[in-house]
Amino acid sequence: MKLTTLSQVWADLQRFGLVGGIGFVVDASALQILVSQAHWSPYSARVLSFGLAVTITFALNRLWTFRHRRISSKMAAYARYFLVQGTGALINLSLFYLCLSLVPSLRAWPIVALAIGSAVALLFTFSASRHLVFVDKARTVPQVR
Repeated sequence: MKLTTLSQVWADLQRFGLVGGIGFVVDASALQILVSQAHWSPYSARVLSFGLAVTITFALNRLWTFRHRRISSKMAAYARYFLVQGTGALINLSLFYLCLSLVPSLRAWPIVALAIGSAVALLFTFSASRHLVFVDKARTVPQVR
């Protein structure tokens, strides 16, 4: 079993962060357009913008961030990714709602609340993605029975 070096983890985190930045732009753009142009509530708009961002970031993380890991099943990884991102979303959305509740003026600029929630959820989703989603089948040690 080959151990992951600290430099590999750091490189993965940098790529994951860049992909997350792309996801943030997708999420924030869709959110702001739906709120300011389509007059959706920030809460309803957030559901759609989040789903779009998750789909895009899964593809980018699979093809770039964790490309060196040979996952056994893309569909299973996709399902696990949605579970991880869903948990990250609970963290993210809880902070999003908290910010909007505590600072009502942020309703006009929900991107600020989105950024706060996204930053906190990043560390959780990176760790969970490395250990639960993009698990290298070549690095898995079989259990002895």
